[in-house]
Amino acid sequence: MRILILILLFSASSISGASTFETHFEDATLRIDYYHYGDGETEFISFDRAFRQGPWAGPRQGLSDPFPYGRSMVRVFDPDSGKELFSKGFDSYFGEYRTTTPAHQGQSRTYSESVLVPFPKHPILVTIEIRDSEPASLARWTFDPEDIGIASEEPAAAIVVNHHVPAPPQTCLDIAFLGEGYTSHEFGVFKKDLERFADLMLDHEPYHSMKDSICIRGVMAPSSDAGCDEPTRGHWKRTAMGASFNALGSERYLLTEDNRALRDIAANVPYDTLIVMVNHERYGGGGIYNLFCTFTAHNRWSPYLVLHEFGHSFAGLADEYYTSSVAYEDLHPPDSEPIAPNVTALLDSVGLKWRDLVDDTTPLPTPWLKKEYDLLDRAYQAEREKRNQAIAEASRGGHGAEAAQMEADAERLAADHGKRMKAFLATDPMAGKVGAFEGAGYAANGLYRPTLDCLMFSRGIQPFCPVCRRAVAEMVGRYAGKLGR
Repeated sequence: MRILILILLFSASSISGASTFETHFEDATLRIDYYHYGDGETEFISFDRAFRQGPWAGPRQGLSDPFPYGRSMVRVFDPDSGKELFSKGFDSYFGEYRTTTPAHQGQSRTYSESVLVPFPKHPILVTIEIRDSEPASLARWTFDPEDIGIASEEPAAAIVVNHHVPAPPQTCLDIAFLGEGYTSHEFGVFKKDLERFADLMLDHEPYHSMKDSICIRGVMAPSSDAGCDEPTRGHWKRTAMGASFNALGSERYLLTEDNRALRDIAANVPYDTLIVMVNHERYGGGGIYNLFCTFTAHNRWSPYLVLHEFGHSFAGLADEYYTSSVAYEDLHPPDSEPIAPNVTALLDSVGLKWRDLVDDTTPLPTPWLKKEYDLLDRAYQAEREKRNQAIAEASRGGHGAEAAQMEADAERLAADHGKRMKAFLATDPMAGKVGAFEGAGYAANGLYRPTLDCLMFSRGIQPFCPVCRRAVAEMVGRYAGKLGR
């Protein structure tokens, strides 16, 4: 009887959600571009433009976001009744910038950003809010579907490849791989890369078990130059989306600040989430929740990079490593519980967010060989940073062949170190257990991860831990029209 009641409740919820969508929205997308600017203490948003674009790819049931992830949230209201019609959490490039040293020193920066909402049948109120902030709302705009100021124009010229499309957009998670730094003569390279990484994703759990609910399309707008910018190495390229290493001052962080170009190219297909695939050999990538992720397609770590970075941008997973240098200073404020599903401050061990996956015999916090691990890994990180500086100096000095050899040596060192550390972790008595292991989210102390090792902790193809795998599966279910929670 309980199962029948749950089925009836889910069916009623689904019908209600579908009814809400049909009443208030069309099968089209309203793209809202705006500028997000400020520093570590101030924050402002100003409207840029609005666009009517192709079919709405997002969920049509459960239109209010059930997940707590993302510092920001876009909300859509019926202005007459005040009823919330749609919401979605997200993070932003500015949200990351505000945690850096320049922002704390008062250096103001401006970033172009976009949010997508279903296209309305009647006037709507749209707000952009910051969670747990007063005042919460940074922007309040009213949009009338009849407004002639809402642009309706063709997407940027691009080539579309339908790689895996088992169902319509409204019943699938729609992933778009955007090719960056591929010239007009390299479409064959792009198509081969798309096939390789899309198939890799569909073979990895939990995507594999849910592949009938996942659509993957590729979009390539040719670039004038191959590759991407590398500021510390003196390399500058003219590319379709302006992707660049050294985002926020971190040497391997790879992002783009050309939001409008990104969105104009992506508009060629229905999409819920974006992956920017960069035609480059050097290790690099990045991921911002419900914005996009990037990865370089032609190095030994590329398979790991696409899965790891997509974990950030799609499922809101946090980095679990803590010994590498990053640009942020206070991404996870002390004495507060992180929003991410896979990192905890363990302020309440009884209420641990993944407590149901922890064996009753496993202590919280969970002991592990942390001191020995830290000694080994920090020595490597110091050596890696020294080598990266030497490579950059050689490259800027015009010693290309020498820099290439140094890069190859550094990659071999990284691979050897990774093997040693994985072997070391496998010897720990708590290997394979779900618990709360100190060291996560760029913090050696005070933050905890679910398992000793995971795709979100160390380099290399490996499974998600049970906590991360569940978070990803819930998110796929939401976009496929099966409520994730």
